[in-house]
Amino acid sequence: MKHSIIAICMLSVAAISCNNNDTKKDATATPGDTSIATSTTAADKKEPAPRAVLDSATKMKNWQAYSTPGEVHKMLAGENGTWTGDMTMWEPGKPPQSTKITTINKMILGGRYQVSTNTGNMMGMPFEGISTIAYDNARKTFINTWIDNMGTGMMVMEGTWDDATKTINFKGNMVDPEMGDGSTKPIRQTYQSIDSHTQLMAMYCSGPDGKEMKIMEIKYTRK
Repeated sequence: MKHSIIAICMLSVAAISCNNNDTKKDATATPGDTSIATSTTAADKKEPAPRAVLDSATKMKNWQAYSTPGEVHKMLAGENGTWTGDMTMWEPGKPPQSTKITTINKMILGGRYQVSTNTGNMMGMPFEGISTIAYDNARKTFINTWIDNMGTGMMVMEGTWDDATKTINFKGNMVDPEMGDGSTKPIRQTYQSIDSHTQLMAMYCSGPDGKEMKIMEIKYTRK
């Protein structure tokens, strides 16, 4: 989970591997174009359902449950330390590329969030990236953010835990930097905890033929 989003460090590589014809901006209005409707329908005006009225003791109890680290946070803390990642990347029509990365994990803010600092070399250049992992007690969802020195944006993915396979299944969208227009494409990522010293991450997106393909795999080993 900790380094799961390190895959996003390869935004540029993934952009090459994935189909450039994936998700684009849905509509662009030209000057004077009035074809995009701006009227509001009755459904749009529908009032939201009223929120439950809770007493102050219940509100405080709910807040405490939301803010208290639980078993999932303890699991994240179990990944503290330094890990070596053996990364393999695939590009259509080219042989696989391999490199190594180093990931250092720690918990912050009273054990509520995991921060991972990642370093290595990507495409012959020094690489640095930082990810955070949160587990939202209320939504029962993992939230992962990623920033690095190969872009200027922030990646956000969400995922759920599959206890049978010890895997988080993440989904999100990534900017396609090659397009130059801010358009995005969907990505899928799995992160499996094999044992306390071994983890496996895989990242997928659509290839040139429109079918999903694996573009990256990282095997992590605890030092």
